[in-house]
Amino acid sequence: MCAHVLVAEDDTKQAEVIRRYLEREGHTAVVVHDGRAAIDQARRLRPDLLELDVMMPVVDGLDVCRVLRRESEELVVLMLTARSSEEDLLLGLDLGADDYLTKPYSPRELMARIRTLLRRARRTGGADDLVLRVGDLTVEPARHQVRVGGREVECTPGEFGILAAMAEQPDRVFTRRQLLARTHGSSPYITERTVDVHVLNLRKKIEPDPRRPVRLMTVFGIGYKLTGG
Repeated sequence: MCAHVLVAEDDTKQAEVIRRYLEREGHTAVVVHDGRAAIDQARRLRPDLLELDVMMPVVDGLDVCRVLRRESEELVVLMLTARSSEEDLLLGLDLGADDYLTKPYSPRELMARIRTLLRRARRTGGADDLVLRVGDLTVEPARHQVRVGGREVECTPGEFGILAAMAEQPDRVFTRRQLLARTHGSSPYITERTVDVHVLNLRKKIEPDPRRPVRLMTVFGIGYKLTGG
């Protein structure tokens, strides 16, 4: 599974380590050392995945994520940061990051995260023509496409993974842990609050009134379910 990866890391030694590990696994890697360059190269190269350090000079990683996510929902973003508070993690996810790894980390853990993200982004869901329908909501896994009432809705890979999982089994109640496993595997660094952030963002995109959801419902004390609205 070869991919084009953009590495945005201001620590030149760390960036070189990441580049070598990526190329060892068959990926191509381009390295930049500030946020402005990350935005420019992402627009020019259209990488499959962006490994993004939060503490970047010129433009910080959070602003880089905010800018690029407005332009593309398909770019996979893995944030790296020395900040470890839950608030920082949730802020990164809310801006559209697909995963979040805190420093210090091992290169093997980083590569495992990247493999998981790329598999999830490229998952076809079985047949190329598979279309999941729940009311007027349609999900096409092979095309990474979501429509509500004929209107196309852009979703990040994390959001799409949750929505596709629930669309496969409408009205089934999923726990946060089950949905977390579908989007982030068994990583001990990602909490169940991650699912809540993705659901909150999904409601803004697929609900007529996100404050009064009729499709993506909360089942108190358990988790969430997707209904026909």
